[in-house]
Amino acid sequence: QLQLVEPGGGSAQPGGSLRLSCVASVSILRIYAMGWYRQAPGKQRKLVAHISRGGSISNYADSVKGRFTISRNNGKNTVYLQMNSLKPEDTAVYYCNKNSPSDYWPWGQGTQVTVSS
Repeated sequence: QLQLVEPGGGSAQPGGSLRLSCVASVSILRIYAMGWYRQAPGKQRKLVAHISRGGSISNYADSVKGRFTISRNNGKNTVYLQMNSLKPEDTAVYYCNKNSPSDYWPWGQGTQVTVSS
């Protein structure tokens, strides 16, 4: 059964950087457009970035545009999220999944990102 694991979270100061990874337990990511999502306490999970199957097209939520970069290495079955110029409002649990709202895989545990001084 497919499992998604998202290592790489942690704490950072405002203005700092973190890099998240998303690894699937089976070699399947390459055939799907993928997204990074986040859920802040008391709020709904939201898509913050998504990337096409081949990696040539990416899009971002306005709140992270210009600061976050999504990328993928299909040979390593991994999707990344580079987060720069972090803000306290980026604090959330981050998840990866297909960019397909009607057909998500089971969600992984996510990774906590905390931005504070």
